[in-house]
Amino acid sequence: MVSLWRSVGLMDRYIISEMALPFLFGVGAFTALVMAVGSLFELVGLVVEAGLSIPAALQVFAFRAPGIIVLTFPMSMLLATLLAYGRLSSDSEITAMRGCGVSLYRLVVPALTLSLLVTGLTFLFNELVVPNSNRQAAITLDRALNRDPDFRRENILYQEFGEILSPEGDGSFSRRQGLTRQFYARSFDGNLMRGIVVLDFSNEALNQILLAQRGSWDPRNNLWVFEEGTNYIVSPDGTYSNIATFGRQELRLSRAPLDLAQEARSPEEMNIQELSRYIEVIASSGDLQRVRRLQVSLNQKYAIPFVCLAFTLIGAPLGLRPQRTSSSLGLGISVLIIFAFYVLLFITQALGQIGTLGPAVAAWLPNLICAAVGLGLLYRANR
Repeated sequence: MVSLWRSVGLMDRYIISEMALPFLFGVGAFTALVMAVGSLFELVGLVVEAGLSIPAALQVFAFRAPGIIVLTFPMSMLLATLLAYGRLSSDSEITAMRGCGVSLYRLVVPALTLSLLVTGLTFLFNELVVPNSNRQAAITLDRALNRDPDFRRENILYQEFGEILSPEGDGSFSRRQGLTRQFYARSFDGNLMRGIVVLDFSNEALNQILLAQRGSWDPRNNLWVFEEGTNYIVSPDGTYSNIATFGRQELRLSRAPLDLAQEARSPEEMNIQELSRYIEVIASSGDLQRVRRLQVSLNQKYAIPFVCLAFTLIGAPLGLRPQRTSSSLGLGISVLIIFAFYVLLFITQALGQIGTLGPAVAAWLPNLICAAVGLGLLYRANR
């Protein structure tokens, strides 16, 4: 690591060193601010009103900290860029460097390099640490308040779409896409489903209805076990061609209804792989509105880390202005830019959730606007 650092040019090391302290200050200051607004007040309220113990509140607070710290990385990059380049500009060091033939674009390269490193760190943190810590915070809070684990308890409805066999007049079968199976359970206690109805439409010549008092998923054999039920085979003309009762029946169906019932986590408690799998489950159930909301969240998991890069593109030209940029002014400008960015992010997210914008556009548009403004400012500063 030391040899890598020494291999970096002297000017680049100097500029990155100038940014290091403001970045760490920003992480501390913004973390304290966001934690106070986003978590501390809520936990104090639960201690006073709901009887949450102070050790449990501290534990929840600690579990939530990684998610809040990583949220401050882009903000801190903006503050560090503004203050570092502002200090170099006010002390005429930028003028001296340009006098030595260093272009303005070259002066921004160290900040962009550091922002890419922070972008990678943010992405890894969001994938490897934040989902688990957020989940642990939710579980700890539920246990401390004696709340049941969060899962769907009633009216579990899962629809599966796929290929349907349709009989033809010559005795052959054609295939078309459509609703192949519908699974409904009246209640779920975390292990056992009750009041189960399974409608099978995968073969139009032989529709099946299964009713069962209870059912559970067998993870060893990857199948469903239904108890105390009846099977109905329905002919195309709507009459019952066969009726059979059973005490126990094993059926190889998708595990998706169980995933649907158990998966009550928010997108913030899932990494990209888990969220992608959950979207597939919800998509199979036909809930397109929910799928759209989750797809926006999935794309934001890729887009949010790159806010570091977008903020650096804005902060560098603003800091390079000839006017002196004090710490308080830099902090004020940072807060204004951060506020404007998150308002824009909120708007595009809402437009993505209602379908006006595509999920990818809704997630990436604030970054692109921010980067375009930064590049415009940089071009203007270089003229």
